[in-house]
Amino acid sequence: MTSAQSNQTMKPATAAQKLGIYLPATPESFQQSTVSRAELNELIANPPAWLVELRKTGPHPRPEVARKLGVSIAGLARGEVTEPLTTEEISALLKQPPAWLVRERAVHAEVQDENARVKSLHAHQRLLAENRSAAEKKDAKSQDGSRDKRTR
Repeated sequence: MTSAQSNQTMKPATAAQKLGIYLPATPESFQQSTVSRAELNELIANPPAWLVELRKTGPHPRPEVARKLGVSIAGLARGEVTEPLTTEEISALLKQPPAWLVRERAVHAEVQDENARVKSLHAHQRLLAENRSAAEKKDAKSQDGSRDKRTR
């Protein structure tokens, strides 16, 4: 494998997704060109003014709206939020949350708590299995050692 980085390019939609921005709100030049991995890294490291402004004021894509509101993307759909929202619109919803937003935030928090509980349970089960496996190996090794002494 060579040490030179490949000239991998991506569609504007993919680059917008990786940047967390709404593609139709980007400049036409961005929408019409492919973006190399190096260009994407440069946009992340040194964002141009249009990217800084877009991230600050929006409109924001659904994943970003959901994150800012503290709900899932499905929760946005249940709340009938289908269009991108600006930062101002998101702030207004947070200041005076409608009933659907309060409900969806509670559901989202419950899901996150349950996911954390399951992750912790799986980690505990993995640890028990590793300890059991280590003990079995130790027992097998000690039994092999006692067999060696008997055969001498």
